[in-house]
Amino acid sequence: MISYEPFFQTMKEKKISSYELAKKGFPRSTYYAIKQGKSITTNTVDQLCSILHCEVSDIMKYIENK
Repeated sequence: MISYEPFFQTMKEKKISSYELAKKGFPRSTYYAIKQGKSITTNTVDQLCSILHCEVSDIMKYIENK
């Protein structure tokens, strides 16, 4: 399973709100899809890494299903 918890932690650490992401061109609908744990494209991950100046591991992590 993919967890987006690192994304929300990165936003908190960098003091960036969802509103600021939207101002930088990141779609609110995609933000809410991430909040709901839905899948996102590698292009979306790339866009987030660019906006947040971070690594992929700062956006998501893999958690093994048991």
